[in-house]
Amino acid sequence: MVASTMSLRDIPIKTMEGTETSLSEFDGKALLIVNVASRCGLAPQYEKLEKLQRQYGERGLQVIGFPSNQFLQELRSNDAVKEYCSTTWGITFPIFDRVRVNGHREHPLYTELKKTIGDDGKAGKVQWNFEKFLVTPSDEVIRFRPHTLPDDPKVVAAIEQSLPA
Repeated sequence: MVASTMSLRDIPIKTMEGTETSLSEFDGKALLIVNVASRCGLAPQYEKLEKLQRQYGERGLQVIGFPSNQFLQELRSNDAVKEYCSTTWGITFPIFDRVRVNGHREHPLYTELKKTIGDDGKAGKVQWNFEKFLVTPSDEVIRFRPHTLPDDPKVVAAIEQSLPA
């Protein structure tokens, strides 16, 4: 018997409200998956992520945030994260339930994403908050480390190449 390979889009995830879903609801779209943290010094990247969502959303980009307290910089509840994201940054893209991105209890989505070599030439652990994974509509993964800003020309070029003209 041959085991079927599960697409990243089929891995179960939870909404902030606790409903189980998957990224397959965004089939056909390019996904920019980011582990976010409200109290991180990189939190101003939220503004740039929202700008990408507004600029490329109609062409098929979906920015997706996964709060993580792995680096001890996230608010204590999903409600607090949701309020912070909407009132501080005007976020319209979906923010899902909190996840662990490294270690034994890491979320299976991140187990798969971390196999991708980053823009620094290395795969493995998520280094910090705001690490970015662009999943193309054909499920190719392109990884950008936390200090690579969402509007960096490398990120924008990768997004544009993954979207229809």
